[in-house]
Amino acid sequence: ADLPICICRSVIMQFRRDRILRPLGPLSLIIACFTCRRELVWVAAFSLQMSSLSSTPSTVIPTKVVDSHLHVWASSSQAASGYPYADGQDPPSKIADLASSEALIEQMDGAGVDGALIVQPINHKFDHSYVASAIKTRPERFKGMLLHDPSLNPEDAVSKLEDLALQGFVGVRFNPYLWPEGTDMSEPGGCGVAVYKRCAELNMPVGVMCFKGLELHFDDILKLIQASPDTILVLDHFGFTRLDEGGDKAFQQLLSLSKYPNVLVKVSALFRIAEPGADPFPFEGVRAKRFDPLLESFGADRLMFGTDFPFVLDEDGGYKGTVDVVCSWAGGNRAAIMGGNAERIFGPWGVLKT
Repeated sequence: ADLPICICRSVIMQFRRDRILRPLGPLSLIIACFTCRRELVWVAAFSLQMSSLSSTPSTVIPTKVVDSHLHVWASSSQAASGYPYADGQDPPSKIADLASSEALIEQMDGAGVDGALIVQPINHKFDHSYVASAIKTRPERFKGMLLHDPSLNPEDAVSKLEDLALQGFVGVRFNPYLWPEGTDMSEPGGCGVAVYKRCAELNMPVGVMCFKGLELHFDDILKLIQASPDTILVLDHFGFTRLDEGGDKAFQQLLSLSKYPNVLVKVSALFRIAEPGADPFPFEGVRAKRFDPLLESFGADRLMFGTDFPFVLDEDGGYKGTVDVVCSWAGGNRAAIMGGNAERIFGPWGVLKT
């Protein structure tokens, strides 16, 4: 009995050392069944996704388009019949019934989008059952990013992470506004650091939502990076560096993070960054003042396209318009920005087009 465990751990540690994600052969899968739970989580969560992509930039030439940032939630009828909204978190009435996984598939098909990373919505808070069901139904189209619960102790938080990793969740979202007031994500000995470090071992990126501005969380983010430099950190929506005076200052902070090779930025939710009334769709101001400098500073290997569905449906251009705009901005870097980078750090979606 000791031999299979020894072999399995040797294989896993080699994967961790090389930071290469490869599908395991039948023998390795059988061997993995004998090892401990946490090592099995590592194998199942990543090898069974059939990922063969390194976590560092490499030559990737996909034909797929992957939306790296969107949300789905239960329709009102689904919420009434088994997927309730969290207390006080009913979705906006205008788009409440436009955000089901079925509605998302229609939008993706109409825009030529092959895969999507579903970020757990606040509407269901820490109940991941609706997103897990969507992933289970359409695993070739969907992967998930779970929402971290800061109320958990470190051990339970890591256990929750591992459980959801086995259900198709390939990343973690940190929402700093869910932490107790006055508590940082990087609190020493806290569950945030425990999960952040475990994510490095599992190659699960951590996304951070700085909704009220990057400048409020910049020092906290630096401490997370210092606590675990190997963890991949992804900043949502241009780091929420809006086109205004405060956003311009915060944008300089965002650019300074380019020196950390494991920091990536989502080119997503363009409408949230644009200057209201002064930079309408197709958001040329966002392109000139945010996208182009990010491309120069971070490089094409560290930017990822996203739409922020379903909220984008209520904006000029809608879903397809956003896909087309970012694709036009990416130009010769389309393969990386529109899908290649997402597949490199989260694993591949579906099957390549012929």
